Amino acid sequence: MKKIFFYGLMLGMSVLGLTSCSDDYEKTDSRLTYYVNLEMQGDEMMLVPIGTPFTDPGVKATLAGQDCQNRVITIGADEVDVNTVGFYDIEYTAVNDDGFSASVSRTVVVYDPSVTASIAGTYSTDMAASLYSKNKLTFADRAANYGNTSACVGIKFTEYVPGIFYCNDLLGGWYEQIRGYGGNYAMTGYVSLNPDNTISLLSSYIKGWGDGLDFIKDGVYDPETGKISYSLSYAGSVVMDIVLNKD
Repeated sequence: MKKIFFYGLMLGMSVLGLTSCSDDYEKTDSRLTYYVNLEMQGDEMMLVPIGTPFTDPGVKATLAGQDCQNRVITIGADEVDVNTVGFYDIEYTAVNDDGFSASVSRTVVVYDPSVTASIAGTYSTDMAASLYSKNKLTFADRAANYGNTSACVGIKFTEYVPGIFYCNDLLGGWYEQIRGYGGNYAMTGYVSLNPDNTISLLSSYIKGWGDGLDFIKDGVYDPETGKISYSLSYAGSVVMDIVLNKD
């Protein structure tokens, strides 16, 4: 009986010992890590008239209250072309001692203040003049194949800065209105109106598919009629000739 008690006691002490070791092993250390604080110098959105020199004002970097400017990596500042209208993104990043990064970004907009014409306004797609696909079917005929005979309306251009305009659907309402996919399938984007009234694509994005146009070419604005026309390519296979009439 004594032997049984002794062995039982030893076994219990062993279990307690293992449990105690296990508890100590599971404890984790906790510590603070300080991120680099990046303070934007200048505006987050900078407007630069075409041909005007641009100097990146950069950022001010501190870590736990101490200067750490040497940690900052700047990407994109050298790519700002002040002779070409467009959007240019600059990103500033810095990494702390624990490998955690912080970042801020700036957009530089190069625009042409000499452009006085404006395409701002609301337009309707010319269903008979706008063409879809390489077979050059009219929007009206193509839409009828889907049982839709209504016109595409509410195509809006909003002036961002002189010569640069935001459009709520560069596809002329095709996927949003004719196909009925909804607002996520409108091709939003920015275009530039050039001094000779030609139109160029600056950027585009369709939320539903997460991509943009391949290109826009032959873009023209007719100030006498208020008509906009251009050809576009999307996803490598969809081609359209868009004609928009101002309401």
